[in-house]
Amino acid sequence: MDQSRYEYLLLLGDNSMILGHRLSELCGHGPSLETDIALTNISLDLFGQVRSYFQYAAELKGDAATEDSIAFTRFDRDYRNAILVEQPNEDFAHVIVRQFLFDSFHLPLLEQLVNSRDETIAAIAAKSIKESRYHLRFSSEWVKRLGDGTEESHQRTQAALDHLYPYLHEVYNESPIEKEMKKAGIGADLATVEAISRNTIEDVLTESTLMLPKIEPRMVRGKQGIHSEHMGFILSDLQYMQRAYPNMQW
Repeated sequence: MDQSRYEYLLLLGDNSMILGHRLSELCGHGPSLETDIALTNISLDLFGQVRSYFQYAAELKGDAATEDSIAFTRFDRDYRNAILVEQPNEDFAHVIVRQFLFDSFHLPLLEQLVNSRDETIAAIAAKSIKESRYHLRFSSEWVKRLGDGTEESHQRTQAALDHLYPYLHEVYNESPIEKEMKKAGIGADLATVEAISRNTIEDVLTESTLMLPKIEPRMVRGKQGIHSEHMGFILSDLQYMQRAYPNMQW
């Protein structure tokens, strides 16, 4: 059970870590000072959640594992994040739509995890919910602003949605570990999470005058460690210091 719980923590933590890293790339590049700071703060929130997940994962793993070794020394096939969060910062519309799609899933996920039989996971979820509610409010408001804004902002946001929405299917699709953890009362029921997430997306898109893409889901397997070409570039940045100077500490 400890091994399964460890792998489940990777599923939870890796999404937040990779998305947090993507947002960190934007520091100093936001369209306005206020938005730049907001995106950076969301990145810091996500990294804070990652630390909690990985500290617990290190306890379960043993063998002198630490939050840093779990975060920085795995190979790409050992990361369990969804392909959605790997997608690059093409433009501000892509950043916002990617964030919104993730937030629509992440908040109801945490709302279920507060009832987990694992007290540590439940505590992490309870601590993270307030932050995630703000994340969803921030990204929702920006989707509405961009979608129902100028002709160009509408077109860019619709293009971002058309590109990113097919990746969303993966986060709803239960992996064997997620099924096991759900059965044990530790993990979330992704069918319930999906229903809430899709309702949120439909409501926000209606207000945004954006169209829900009628595109087949992308059958990707990030949860199984099969990642996009973007992942190698992400890890080359993310892991550089620990790879160059093993076991370094500040």
